[in-house]
Amino acid sequence: MEKLSASEIKLQNRQMVYRYIRENGPVSKQDIVVALQLSLPTVTQNLEYLKKQGLIDASRKIKHTGGRNATAYTYIKNAKTAIGVSLTANHMSVVAVDLSGEVIGLVREKAVFDLGDETYLKKLGETVELVKETAGISTERLLGVGISVPGFISDDGEEVTYGRTLGFTGRKREEIARYIPYRHFLVHDSYAAGCMESWENHRITNAFYISLGNSIGGTVIIQNEIYQGDSRKGGEIGHMTVVPSGGKTCYCGKKGCFDTVCRATNLDTYTDGNLEEFFLRLKQGDKKAEKMWKEYLNHLSLAIHNIRMLFDGSIILGGYVGAYIGDYMELLCQKVDARNPFGDKAEQYLLECRYKVEAVAAGAAIFYVDRFLKSI
Repeated sequence: MEKLSASEIKLQNRQMVYRYIRENGPVSKQDIVVALQLSLPTVTQNLEYLKKQGLIDASRKIKHTGGRNATAYTYIKNAKTAIGVSLTANHMSVVAVDLSGEVIGLVREKAVFDLGDETYLKKLGETVELVKETAGISTERLLGVGISVPGFISDDGEEVTYGRTLGFTGRKREEIARYIPYRHFLVHDSYAAGCMESWENHRITNAFYISLGNSIGGTVIIQNEIYQGDSRKGGEIGHMTVVPSGGKTCYCGKKGCFDTVCRATNLDTYTDGNLEEFFLRLKQGDKKAEKMWKEYLNHLSLAIHNIRMLFDGSIILGGYVGAYIGDYMELLCQKVDARNPFGDKAEQYLLECRYKVEAVAAGAAIFYVDRFLKSI
């Protein structure tokens, strides 16, 4: 094993102290010394550094039965914040998150996606400013703005290399963020949602996140890191062929893609684009909704089975449909188990998403939060 340098050890110790305070605070200095097995001078030095950076608070006291009350250290959740954007066909959602990943500001606007329209781009910039203002975020505390789009991004992050879902292949980062005067970057929407889910659920180390939105996407999570593949197309299960003959034509031009049978619009077309209304009718015993849902689950169970055979890990169901699927997990597990030859039960590895509201936008922001926490 390669020996760490003095500067690397110093950084590691600082991150350990800060992480311990974040996860266990309020804590005393002695609590930290005992828990992390660090020397008192090392802990003291790191606490002073974190206080000067405005990342921890030491204004409270921990009461003891005897002797002086000890200083209580807690982390300041809003010491830094990030903003995340989700651009879809008919909406733009902008959220602000703090260092805990909590959403502290949200604006969702109806807006027809059109990167060639100056009015649309200005509206994006104005919405970012509105969230920044309503959440009370100063420019100094803003880490950056993550912009999620339904498409693949180049290795350097500067260009959309595949955006056939909404016809924006070739668009540049600087063009999309023309009216956002802060540090910013582009991210594939499925990767953003997967990142948010792994952030929320610390038990997950290896998983496959399925985004059941208006288009289908996926994210491979290995050792809490997103695996993007050799050409940043890792996890693109939307274009697995699940109907080998006679399938519908996908937006990619091929037939029988998973996207064509499990996108959310296959369900909400029955209720004029209102997915909540579809599931309400389903609960009320609407026969057509029941037939559509049965077909949907049959296709979904096939994809889940194939992913399980490939990765042998947890599978998380997210996206618009994933937010409603909790009441139907038992039925879905039965369908998946019927395909599995090894006897392991889907209820042990198939999970509904924890983050159900604006996961994509929050995930775009959490990239900046995660990067910051690793740099402390």
